Amino acid sequence: MEWLADYGYLGIFIGSFLAATLVPFSADLLLLGMLYAGGNLITTITIASLGNWLGGLTSYWVGRAGSWNMIERWFHISREKLEKQRSRINRWRSWIALLTWLPIIGDVFAVGLGFYKINFGMSALLMLIGKTLRFIVYGIIFVYFNEWLQ
Repeated sequence: MEWLADYGYLGIFIGSFLAATLVPFSADLLLLGMLYAGGNLITTITIASLGNWLGGLTSYWVGRAGSWNMIERWFHISREKLEKQRSRINRWRSWIALLTWLPIIGDVFAVGLGFYKINFGMSALLMLIGKTLRFIVYGIIFVYFNEWLQ
């Protein structure tokens, strides 16, 4: 977490962005690390949310522009996994974007939303809400335990 002190809010933005793509990375740990390093609660949550949201939108647009072969080759998401997600995505449409914050499967949801051309505006809004609420919850947990430990 030392790099957080060196790169500060830019680091949390880049890390959160990458964590919302198919790069295996934990935005949650970055957020908590930044808060532990003394980052402002509201600023950290805002920047982490924006980075994670923009990363999720990137995954959406990769899915939108993608073909079966490209998604399988570049992102190692099998056709079977996308087909399995198709029924969920068709059932819940944009609402599934609320769950794009989930580890591993959330990235597949974001790609799937784009791949199946689900409404961008509503997906983007719900993705922002879901990702921001997750970071708010982590922020509240951090504040509670940080005060409790002191």
